[in-house]
Amino acid sequence: MRANAVFIQRVFRHARVALFGLGLGISATAHGEWLKREADIMGTSCNVELWADDVAKGNADIERVFTEMRRIDTQMSVYKPTSEISRVNAEAADHPVKISKELYDLFATSIEYSKLTRGTFDITYASVGYLYDYRQHVRPNEAAIVAALPGIDYRHLRLLPNNTVKFDRKGVRVDLGGIGKGYAVDRGIAVLEAVGVKHAMVNAGGDTRIIGDRFGRPWIVGIRHPDDKNKIVLRMPLTDAAMSTSGDYERYFDEGGVRYHHILDPKTGKSPHKVRSVTIIGPNATRTDALTKSVFVMGAEEGIALINTITDVDAVAVGPDGKVYYSQGLAPPPSE
Repeated sequence: MRANAVFIQRVFRHARVALFGLGLGISATAHGEWLKREADIMGTSCNVELWADDVAKGNADIERVFTEMRRIDTQMSVYKPTSEISRVNAEAADHPVKISKELYDLFATSIEYSKLTRGTFDITYASVGYLYDYRQHVRPNEAAIVAALPGIDYRHLRLLPNNTVKFDRKGVRVDLGGIGKGYAVDRGIAVLEAVGVKHAMVNAGGDTRIIGDRFGRPWIVGIRHPDDKNKIVLRMPLTDAAMSTSGDYERYFDEGGVRYHHILDPKTGKSPHKVRSVTIIGPNATRTDALTKSVFVMGAEEGIALINTITDVDAVAVGPDGKVYYSQGLAPPPSE
């Protein structure tokens, strides 16, 4: 695998990508300062980096992003019993539940991705997923999976008028873990754009979105090696784009030579092993976040074939043997 660059064959329709040498110094054309801060939110490390002409305002803008992310976590985390989504999981099988328009719209978006990906993205995966505890190395046995598996089907989530939702059967649970961080990143970018920030990067775990450039240079975003967080498989120069990576190394445990990780195949309720990681590049992080899970479940060949039918995204997948697969909009460097 080449670790220094990826060659871009075309310009994304909604994400401008530029080619520059890596490791070059960055200079600004105006007085000011690059600011960077990190916070633990949504169970992951969240980072904001931006250019600020006024340092005090820049720090306040970063805090606005973190405040927005905390708000989303409070509303949409299944680990918070008072959240909206926890109330949906507790009540929606018994009666319609009125929710905020924001959560309703994100449910609708999730269903759109389920349809687009032929069900390989499905927020009802949680109907089995809640039985796993990766920190405690807990997994359901086959009987428990078989019993819970009928709950996985995005069509069980019914969107009713007036921002109301209902489950079609008992045992259905939803979890926005496959799209929520990307959505939070997009909301963070929206907060920055609303206060006039022109050059920034917002990251939550494996989801990143960028606005602007670094004053004549692109942002360089790396895809980590699945087995070594200190190694980079390749680096991607991006401007005004989003990028999400999902891998089997994020939340997992190994047992009996098998890796049990947090990405589940909705058809089986088990962790797929056709790839080690998937990266999607596109116009926004909600989109790239959802599509990484789909390609991961499908595997490199089927997943890349799907991505090749979607005009505003591209993909890179790393197979179990280390082979790197690219969508048609990307090509590896020519062999030496």
